[in-house]
Amino acid sequence: MILALQALPLALLIGLLFSGRVAPVPAVVAALAAAIPAAFVSLPDSIGLPGFLAEQILRGAYLALQPMGVVLAGLLFYAAVSADDVAQQTRPASARRVFIATLLAGCFMESVTGFGVGAVFALASLRSMGIIGAPAGAMALLALCLIPWGGLGPGTLLGAALIGQSVQEVARITALPNALWLLALGPVLWRLCGAAGLAVPAAEKRVQMAYLVAVAALLLGCHWLLPFEVIGIIATGLPLVFALWRFDPPQDGAAWQKALARLAPYALLTMALLAARAVPNPPAWQPFEDLPAFPITHVSLVLAAVAVVLLARRSGALGLAQGAMKRAGRPALIMLLYVLLARWMGESGATASLAREAAAALGVLAPYAVPPLGLMAGIVTGTNVGSNAAMMPVQYKLGLAAGLPPVLAPGVHNFVGAAGAGMSFAVTGMICGLLADGTKPLQLWRLLWPSLAAVLLLGWGAMALLS
Repeated sequence: MILALQALPLALLIGLLFSGRVAPVPAVVAALAAAIPAAFVSLPDSIGLPGFLAEQILRGAYLALQPMGVVLAGLLFYAAVSADDVAQQTRPASARRVFIATLLAGCFMESVTGFGVGAVFALASLRSMGIIGAPAGAMALLALCLIPWGGLGPGTLLGAALIGQSVQEVARITALPNALWLLALGPVLWRLCGAAGLAVPAAEKRVQMAYLVAVAALLLGCHWLLPFEVIGIIATGLPLVFALWRFDPPQDGAAWQKALARLAPYALLTMALLAARAVPNPPAWQPFEDLPAFPITHVSLVLAAVAVVLLARRSGALGLAQGAMKRAGRPALIMLLYVLLARWMGESGATASLAREAAAALGVLAPYAVPPLGLMAGIVTGTNVGSNAAMMPVQYKLGLAAGLPPVLAPGVHNFVGAAGAGMSFAVTGMICGLLADGTKPLQLWRLLWPSLAAVLLLGWGAMALLS
């Protein structure tokens, strides 16, 4: 009976979201209601339920404030730099243009802004080439292959904070299977090009794989040198600039000036983030000694400052800012509710109890439950923040119960959960809505099944090799 009560919140959340009939907010609210009796039966007798719930609401709100700030600042930045005509110029389709639009430019945009913007940008570019339907939608979704670093990584940051581990170490573990997945996405893209009637010559395949190797190498190597927040920008941005210069170099001074003007905001943001991380012991707000501090150099504040500077130079800046804030409201609320669910479940002991039971039932196979659980969490919740808030504490405890290194299960979960989020019900629905041609999510999943299979295989391989 106790185990059933402890499992009910997560089962209810997953079941409601999987049904497709309940929106994220009421689904999480229902899970929160179920988490109250789960916490009651899990808490020690010395801790009262009302006081526990109230304290965790305060702590959860503080934890959620940081990724919520990143989402809002990211949308402000996107409003400041977006130009309606950037991806709308009609261009002939080619394998190189498709590759640049999806696995380079789309990934770069997602790394800077998050919130699925990379896929939206990639889809607009593909449609400008005349590529439509399910192949275009599936190609656009490939732009979400670096979600752990998307929008400067609020989901990764939150997941690490919830389990009390170093975010840099969690991201470093995540980078290994994610880098290998990038290499596997080359053949997936070529398959999608074939479905769109676009041939990819052998020489072009070699060039594209060389770019993907460069992105993967930067993704792996930079985690030893740089803060994880900027690594997605650097790993995709440097190859993107080189690819654009080689493929379509500016022909005159005016073209060079236009190209530099487009790159300037991203260069400014990257330099500002690196400069902020170089400040020793910045002033910080830390109302809870055992939770991460909120320094004035936090990525959300730096991103917001850069966004405000850039917005001030655009006409209609107030309207753009209001639009960004309106768009941020719903994901911020969902983020807060997910964090509260994670705190009530985790701090009461319900999460640890579920993990111990799962480890005991699975025995030596317990580590290999991490990838499918993470993939399911991402597909159902639709965001890296949601996946990590709902399941990373469970995965962390499961890993500890199975005798794994502390950051291994969280790092692998961060990879598979983010990959699942990029092909989730919510995201595929968004892309189908943008296509507006009758394409259904099932058609996208049929085209992307090799990518999903690669995620599971790489997750299992990481658990086997790193445990």
